[in-house]
Amino acid sequence: QVQLVESGGGLVQPGGSLRLSCAASGFTFEYYAMGWFRQAPGKEREGVSCISHSNDSTYYPDDVKGRFTISRDNAKSTVYLQMSSLKPEDPAVYYCAAGPPACPLVPTAAWYDYWGQGTQVTVSS
Repeated sequence: QVQLVESGGGLVQPGGSLRLSCAASGFTFEYYAMGWFRQAPGKEREGVSCISHSNDSTYYPDDVKGRFTISRDNAKSTVYLQMSSLKPEDPAVYYCAAGPPACPLVPTAAWYDYWGQGTQVTVSS
């Protein structure tokens, strides 16, 4: 069956960094675009990055551009999210997701086919 398993979340100080990983199985990873979303309490799930199946295009919203970097290793069926300069508004549960091969202009949650269970990111001094 399809599985997406996130790891790497935790507590970090403002200005710090974290690297999230998402290990995929049960589908042909290299055929899917991969994305990261986050959801804070009381807020809607929002996309923070997307990378195309062939690793040739990425998407970031303005509030994380320059701070977050998505990457993928198709040989390991794993997608990563490197987060730096973390801010107090970044804490949330972070989810990875798999969708059609090319990232849309603005990826929405409905566009993706498969989801992980999420990993908590907390930013606090």
